[in-house]
Amino acid sequence: MQHYFALIQHDDDSAYGIQFPDIGGVYSASDDADSIVANAVEALRLYAEDMELPSPSSHAEIMANESVRAELAKGAFLVSVPLIDNDTGVVRANVTFERGLLKAIDETAKARGLTRAAFLASAARQAIEA
Repeated sequence: MQHYFALIQHDDDSAYGIQFPDIGGVYSASDDADSIVANAVEALRLYAEDMELPSPSSHAEIMANESVRAELAKGAFLVSVPLIDNDTGVVRANVTFERGLLKAIDETAKARGLTRAAFLASAARQAIEA
């Protein structure tokens, strides 16, 4: 899985601004810090649907970028954002769990109105985006 660095800027009176130094024209925003990566993942995924992405730069290459360094000096920060392909094809997967864990998964999924598969997919996506 590829990861791209996103530059996050924030002023006290505004949302968090998200941009990708490797990919001009891909921007997003987040009202709270907890949603930054999820919003960045979505922006990256949507852009990749229509455009070919360049190879991601290394941390050293990003840090060599003068405009990135200038933003970091003003208080911005970098996050690593996974590119989760928007391949909605469904595949069957056989997985094994401890009985007690599977029971807890099923009870939690049912309480949330989800199938086991939907719950596990949601949990996996959240873990990957964190």
